[in-house]
Amino acid sequence: MSLRAIIADDEIHLAEHLKSELNQLWPELEVLALARTGREAARLIETLEPDLAFLDIQMPGLTGLEVAQGIEGKTRVVFVTAYDEYAVEAFEAAALDYLLKPLKTERLARTLERVRAALQAPPEADANALAGVLQKLLQGQGAAAGAQESVQRLRYVRAAQGDLMHQIAVDEVLFFQADDKYTVVQTANAEHLIRTPIIDLMAQLDPAKFWQVHRATIINLDHLAGTRRDELSRLFVRIKGHGRELPVSRAYVHLFKAM
Repeated sequence: MSLRAIIADDEIHLAEHLKSELNQLWPELEVLALARTGREAARLIETLEPDLAFLDIQMPGLTGLEVAQGIEGKTRVVFVTAYDEYAVEAFEAAALDYLLKPLKTERLARTLERVRAALQAPPEADANALAGVLQKLLQGQGAAAGAQESVQRLRYVRAAQGDLMHQIAVDEVLFFQADDKYTVVQTANAEHLIRTPIIDLMAQLDPAKFWQVHRATIINLDHLAGTRRDELSRLFVRIKGHGRELPVSRAYVHLFKAM
């Protein structure tokens, strides 16, 4: 059975170089598409469901880490990174695959050997490792983003509803969900908008009460009604007082194992 991949890098000449190297080292691997932004990569993964995604970490729109957070199907991730040493050590400790820029043919060959071995196991086998690395790196990003903020946890948000501004207690929020340039603040009675990104919100919220379950979603555990798996074993959460189920990314499924 042939395997399929996508490559995501905002430096298109690097993406083309990686594609050329893959053609030489693994001719059976079909590269379906090249993406120049994180959002484009996320769309390609959702629609094409490739076996592999080579994701540059630093891309406009969504980072490679955020794209990996949102993967709900079978796609495995190889990060392409110029990250500093602590990130590389995290990948290595979790037995995940990564490539350092500038790419070296010998290193790519070793990575592909590991990828072939990993593809023999079901996707769930490396989900917890991916989750651990993503959490560590994203928490580091969030801490940096919130370094100038007070250590006191966020208690209220000022949000817009039409032309009106409202002060909403975070305890009343059912969930936060990214929506293009805004973040939706969903309460039992209304939907409001703020400009604070999800990653910045997560750094300010109480982690005992608020869980990130998707690159675009943070839920309030006080309003969690339950979970459901569909026929493809994808996990969804149900929120009290809200009719729509919210998907849980593969990177966060482990949070619900005790439930």
